[in-house]
Amino acid sequence: MEALALERKQEQNRQLRERLEQLKKERNAIILAHYYQRDEIQEVADFRGDSFLLAQKAAATEAEVIVFCGVHFMGESAKILAPDKTVLIPDERAGCPMADMVNVEGLRKLKAKHPNAKVVTYINSSAEIKAETDICCTSANAVRVIESLDAEEIIWVPDKNLGHYVQEKTGKKLIIWEGYCNTHDMLTVKDVVEMKAKYPNAQFVVHPECRPEVVAMGDFVGSTTAIIDYCKKSDVQEFIVGTEDGTGYQLRKDSPEKDFHFASKFLVCPNMKVNNLKKLVKCLETMKPQIYVPPTVADKARQSLERMLQVK
Repeated sequence: MEALALERKQEQNRQLRERLEQLKKERNAIILAHYYQRDEIQEVADFRGDSFLLAQKAAATEAEVIVFCGVHFMGESAKILAPDKTVLIPDERAGCPMADMVNVEGLRKLKAKHPNAKVVTYINSSAEIKAETDICCTSANAVRVIESLDAEEIIWVPDKNLGHYVQEKTGKKLIIWEGYCNTHDMLTVKDVVEMKAKYPNAQFVVHPECRPEVVAMGDFVGSTTAIIDYCKKSDVQEFIVGTEDGTGYQLRKDSPEKDFHFASKFLVCPNMKVNNLKKLVKCLETMKPQIYVPPTVADKARQSLERMLQVK
């Protein structure tokens, strides 16, 4: 029975992939997928990447329709950077708890207390927060963004763990908002110690959204893309991975001969995983749900995103 069910599932996915290719041509659509998506989504994407790479692709694409397989703020960023495009998301329930941890009223109050401060906002935030921001960043370029600023005071929103990491790397004092990624923040020192004991020859690669004491244990610390690149180029054959488990798709694709052990079974973002192949096809059939950002918000938010893309 299990074999028959698997066969049916494979046939269904084959039909969905065929339908997807047909719809992409009809709609002149491009599919962008974050590394934390399900394997079945990453398999059919035109581009896989982290928030920074996908923002660049959204800004540069000539496609008329962008299907963003990620969470809501990512779709918003694509719409802001490509306002003339139709931007779809397979499931509008794909939110981000960390993005919800900061609100406009609270940020405005903090800005009023520090009127000379520059506001740096992690891309994991709503369009409304980006509109209150001087410059955005991603985990891939956060250090470079902070180093690019000539400011005595810097407000950092919303991820406290990444903020502490950037503060340590740059030596600049940040006013840090108390937000965090529910998934990365779950990883503990105990988890890592146990995995290191189990796999003594493995290197520990970790995302800076994890807790500072966990990040301090890393043999390599970096964004999702940086982790993938490091593991691909490294001579090491075994890794303990401290980031969301969807990253395993690209890690295994790039280095099938290497072993990857995720540092905890809880490194799964439920919001990223609500998208699936069936919903992806349906959103292109119905052209819903579409991402909408009010022009007044988008115009302000676009400035902070474009400044981010200009930092080298």
